[in-house]
Amino acid sequence: MAAIAKRPALPAILLANDLRDGDVVFASAAGAALAWTRDPALALVANDDPGAERLEAFAVAEFGAQRVVDAYLVDVETETGRPVPRHYRERMKTLGPSNRRDLGKQAGEGIAPSGQRA
Repeated sequence: MAAIAKRPALPAILLANDLRDGDVVFASAAGAALAWTRDPALALVANDDPGAERLEAFAVAEFGAQRVVDAYLVDVETETGRPVPRHYRERMKTLGPSNRRDLGKQAGEGIAPSGQRA
């Protein structure tokens, strides 16, 4: 019997890796639908079980469509109106390379404008 993945504490966001370039992407709201963004500030936050189930269903569909890999929910806290992962590994994923502050998301590179698919 396969192990069932334990859902993290809520609130949570969904992150994954884009299959085209390997960059970390976050599920975001695009009207009534869901889409991917590279901007962690735009990540859709699931505050309850139905919200988390919606994100999980999106992850399964996007994996099946071969758009992303390694999609999983990450528990977050809100800091200055933005979801911030509680764990170090996921915080690093939201920032980009840790060895150079002038590259990656922390330098403002690669963040898609609001409403565009990453």
